[in-house]
Amino acid sequence: MTVDVQVETTIARPPAEVAAYAGDPTNAPEWYVNIKSVRWETAPPVAVGSRMDFVARFVGRRIAYTYEVAELVPGERLVMRTADGPFPMETTYTWEPVEGGTRMRLRNRGDPSGFGRLTAPLMERAIRRAMTKDLARLKAMLER
Repeated sequence: MTVDVQVETTIARPPAEVAAYAGDPTNAPEWYVNIKSVRWETAPPVAVGSRMDFVARFVGRRIAYTYEVAELVPGERLVMRTADGPFPMETTYTWEPVEGGTRMRLRNRGDPSGFGRLTAPLMERAIRRAMTKDLARLKAMLER
C-alpha cells in the first residue's frame, strides 16, 4: 500500500524567503519535530544530485536515511527521494505566492516494506499529524 500525505499552510512571508529557509535541509531539525540531524554528503547549497544523511525519530524508532535531490525549481519546488531504509520515500515542497504570503505544500509518499506495509494506514495518520505540526512550527518561526 502506498502512503501519500499532503498538507499545506499559508505563511505570511514572501515565497523566496520561505523557500530559502524551508528548502535548506540544514534547517530541517529546527522545524521538523522528528528530524534530529542532517549531514551533507555533498557540498551545499541544494542542487539536483545533492545528498544528505538524515536521522529522525518516528513512532519511537530511530530512522536513518539518505535523501537525494531529484528536482529543483528555485523558489517554487524541491523534490527529494530516498530508496534506502524500511520506507523508501519521496518528499516534495512547493511554494506559491498567494495574497498575504506563501502557500507551502509538503507531500510525503512512499511504499513501506515488511511490517510497515501492514501498518500503512496507521503510519499515514501518524505522518499526517507530524507533517501538520511541522508546517505549523515552520509558520510560527517564519512569522515571528
